[in-house]
Amino acid sequence: DILDPERLVQCPYDKHHRIRARRFPYHLVKCRKSYPQVAKELSTCPFNARHLVPQADLRDHISNCNDKRFIEEEIACEASDFQRRQMNSVSTWQAPPCDEDWDT
Repeated sequence: DILDPERLVQCPYDKHHRIRARRFPYHLVKCRKSYPQVAKELSTCPFNARHLVPQADLRDHISNCNDKRFIEEEIACEASDFQRRQMNSVSTWQAPPCDEDWDT
């Protein structure tokens, strides 16, 4: 289960480190300091800071990242809500009074 805080996650800095998901962000900070050479070679996913991938693989990761789908769905929902609010809002615009008399 991806949402299980007790599941074990592999550290991107040292493949022998397996950390509980709930502690993973803290471990990343610690390991980044311990492995500065490896840290230089990794890039952070723009959709989830827990995803550290080799720089050469970042483009591929971005196109396939599961968290990207959640963000795109959220953006789509917000856009849909905005459109719905726009369509449901009643216009209060009134035409200005006209002084012209076309019959005269």
